Amino acid sequence: MPFLLQLPRSVHCLALVAIAGLAAGCREANQYVPPPPPSVSVAQPVVRTVTRYFELTGNTKAFAAVDLEARVQGFLEAITYRDGAVVKKGAPLFSIQRNTYEAQLKQAQGALAAQQAALANAQSEYQRQSTLGRQEFASQARVEDAKTKQDQASAAVMEAQANLDIATINLGYTQVSAPFDGVVTNHLVDVGALVGISGPTKLAQLVRIDPLYVYFNVSEQQVLLVKQHLLATQRTLGDLSKIPVEIGLQTETGYPHTGKLDYLAPQVDPSTGTLLARALIENGDHALLPGLFVRVRIPVGRQDKALLVRDDAIGTNQQGSYVLTVGADDTVSQRVVTLGPRDGRYRVIETGLTPGDWVVTDGIQRAIPGAKVAPQKVAVAEVPSDAASLQR
Repeated sequence: MPFLLQLPRSVHCLALVAIAGLAAGCREANQYVPPPPPSVSVAQPVVRTVTRYFELTGNTKAFAAVDLEARVQGFLEAITYRDGAVVKKGAPLFSIQRNTYEAQLKQAQGALAAQQAALANAQSEYQRQSTLGRQEFASQARVEDAKTKQDQASAAVMEAQANLDIATINLGYTQVSAPFDGVVTNHLVDVGALVGISGPTKLAQLVRIDPLYVYFNVSEQQVLLVKQHLLATQRTLGDLSKIPVEIGLQTETGYPHTGKLDYLAPQVDPSTGTLLARALIENGDHALLPGLFVRVRIPVGRQDKALLVRDDAIGTNQQGSYVLTVGADDTVSQRVVTLGPRDGRYRVIETGLTPGDWVVTDGIQRAIPGAKVAPQKVAVAEVPSDAASLQR
């Protein structure tokens, strides 16, 4: 108290005013102000027609692949292609020593000429003896003997002609050509090597990759669905070539390569419960190679007025899949839904939603069932395609 007495009078007044204000503030009660409801984005399901697909896996295989072999013995004289080159049907690829087979061809030609001359002489003799026989100047035995010699000479001509054909074929084997359009692998034998010694010698391989086969397995259930789709469209298994098939590589987005279903095995493999199928894919740009692992997609039907929501708006709990919706009173509710096939970023909802429902698409973590929210209605971006893959 002595200390206060020593302060100036103005300071005493200020201190008294401050103490009085604090006392008055303590007498006022604090009031709780609830926070505003959280803001979330909501959108209505997209209603549109979607095409249902099977998504499978398969492997590519060459349309044709043959070993180029040396079928005759001789030294390899020339390789007339570049390893890995694309060649046309009939293009020369390998040349084998020809002189031996050219000599054999000339020998066969000479033998044929000799036999043809002998046949002409035998025919003349038979004509002469036949005439004399009719005039009774030659016995029947001489006529028959002349006829036998003519037949023998004719047979000898046929044999000589066959030998000539064989010699021509062997000479042709000295030139190994492409039997169809394709790509030639690296050569396996060098120039100067002796080939065809103890049998055919493999020189290289020719592979046709345009078009290309894609093999994949279809489950029994999928086969039944395909048949059901064919029946609904008034088609039969004979219309397999009308069923489109799309494939994509592991590094590609979507299914940029298209083709047609080419083959379906006539029976299900009981050990695997699957059916072997094959598609034929155009490959003019050689973008695909045999032996690749590919993704396969086949259409199996269309669904009209399907409801689609963003796939990331779907949650999962012990009851199954669900979405959060906002009602007219801005209250959040949880809807259990049945999921259909996926379509890119979207998912088809089979049951549990109506076109007029508002589904929470953003701010899901702030939307609590039974609580109020401040919904911000947004338009859903257009679904990029009408493709829905039958993959859960």
